[in-house]
Amino acid sequence: MLVRLRDSETIAAIATPLGEGGISVVRISGSESFSIADRMFVGRGALKDAITHTAHFGKLVDGGGKFIDEVVAIVYRAPNSYTGEDVLELSCHGGYLVTQKVLRAVLASGARSAEPGEFTRRAFLNGKMDLSQAEAVGDLIHSQSESAYRSSLRQLSGELSKEMRSLRDELMNLSSLLELELDFSEEDVEFANRGLLRERLAKAIGAIETLLKSYDTGRIYREGVNVTIAGKPNVGKSSLLNALLEEDRAIVSDIPGTTRDTITETISVGGVLFRLSDTAGLRDTADSIEKEGVERAEKKASEADVLLLVMDYGERDYNGSEPQYLKLASACEKTRVKLAHVWNKIDLYETLPPREPGRVPEFYVSALRGEGIDTLRNGLSKMVLTDDVSEGSVVVTSTRHREALEKAGRSLKLALATLDERRSGEFVALDLRAGLDSLGEITGEVTTEDILRNIFSKFCIGK
Repeated sequence: MLVRLRDSETIAAIATPLGEGGISVVRISGSESFSIADRMFVGRGALKDAITHTAHFGKLVDGGGKFIDEVVAIVYRAPNSYTGEDVLELSCHGGYLVTQKVLRAVLASGARSAEPGEFTRRAFLNGKMDLSQAEAVGDLIHSQSESAYRSSLRQLSGELSKEMRSLRDELMNLSSLLELELDFSEEDVEFANRGLLRERLAKAIGAIETLLKSYDTGRIYREGVNVTIAGKPNVGKSSLLNALLEEDRAIVSDIPGTTRDTITETISVGGVLFRLSDTAGLRDTADSIEKEGVERAEKKASEADVLLLVMDYGERDYNGSEPQYLKLASACEKTRVKLAHVWNKIDLYETLPPREPGRVPEFYVSALRGEGIDTLRNGLSKMVLTDDVSEGSVVVTSTRHREALEKAGRSLKLALATLDERRSGEFVALDLRAGLDSLGEITGEVTTEDILRNIFSKFCIGK
């Protein structure tokens, strides 16, 4: 892999969130880290002579000798650091102004301002982690639910990398045998037993398909679930949002059309993040503002993972004839949106047996009294999480990984078809090599500058 000139420069950035706090950390990485720090640090000795993984208290001064702050400098010598380079972390007093002054002093002493994700990029380039683990660092930082945290942690620990290495090692052995045959093509020697080759290709394809099946669940772990609450005016949509949140977030009124814009809040159910959007009541209206709200409600419904269509339990004989309901139900059938009926206000009517279950999941609640809300929460989890993923199994959470696995699967299926057609091993080896390259994209064994730039540009500066 080519290393840019900028990758050899010493970089610096604030590694903690800006704002008031106990401490802030300014991180420096590169071959000149200790020399740069020694131009500012006044302590018992030079940092360039310090033992790795040691902390040193001292004062920080600018180029003119003016006191900036008291700091603790932590020394990490290459290769035993996060980036694999010489790293120095300056812990100063927390606060926007003092942290900025420390960073400016470091930059004035010879460091370059780090790009987003450049510390982790260097960790990848220096072999401290592979590309899937580097991506997991960003996912871990941005995780907002227990499931996102757990899946990121598993990927960071190398579970996906281990699976990829196992697959690639197996396929690499097969590819090597096939390519060895090409060197002895004139002698018609067969190094790769065709029956065994077919068996191992089929096994690899099966492993890839298992990983691909985990993507829907993995995406939910990583991104959460978008839930749109829709229905006619006054069926209790806002009350349902408040009940699910267990707080009075949306205004509730007997006046139809109270909600005119979309209100979105989040809850965690079973460790999964759900984004709940309360929308304007669906009806024909001449009010331009309310009409805009209805259009936004329909748009929000089309973008959802789950649509909760709320109806009044008193209309339990409803046959779905309203144009707005028909439109939403039809849209759900054509897309991946999962539809559920929520019959609200069960406390206001004589208790009657629920309707016969149909294709659409149905829930019976009283948003006002909280009846049936726990059942609805659990039902949401069951609607989006499948049984395809067992506890502790490797889960694919990244679209990039999914696309690479799909490409690898297609190549290996071509190799298998070519093998069954009894064509030359040269053609099988060609498809096998393409599959290997696709799997290598996941861990970064095969990558490009564009891929790296796209991945690390999404990181925060300082990580």
